[in-house]
Amino acid sequence: MTLRTILASAAAVAIAATAAQASPADRAAKGEEKLAKMIEGRVAGTPVRCLPMHQIRSSRIIDRTAIVYEVGNTLYVNRPRQGAVSLDRDDILVTRTSLNQLCNVDIVRLVDPTSHIESGFVSLGDFVPYKKPPKAG
Repeated sequence: MTLRTILASAAAVAIAATAAQASPADRAAKGEEKLAKMIEGRVAGTPVRCLPMHQIRSSRIIDRTAIVYEVGNTLYVNRPRQGAVSLDRDDILVTRTSLNQLCNVDIVRLVDPTSHIESGFVSLGDFVPYKKPPKAG
């Protein structure tokens, strides 16, 4: 192999790797699209400051966008005040509260599931409820 062939191969690998990785703006746009699909057909309600921890059935991270908490039939969307760029759907949410509520003043740590190393944190914002409208009948 010549030096020219090696350099050309290395350049091709670098270009392919860059193309395979979505840019931060692309990841954020895809996050917004995913969130829009999740809340499609639902109506936003008045934001609340806290959610009772015992009522939260699940939580989902939307890349670089929000955390969605499921409480009964309601989806609560939390767009963090700080750190949303750290949100990665593969991370684990680690929440420590002093009360039995998750509130807009709480900080949630993000942990990589493989290495168990903290990968970031978010400062929560208000929780916006999205409910399905009552069926007309």
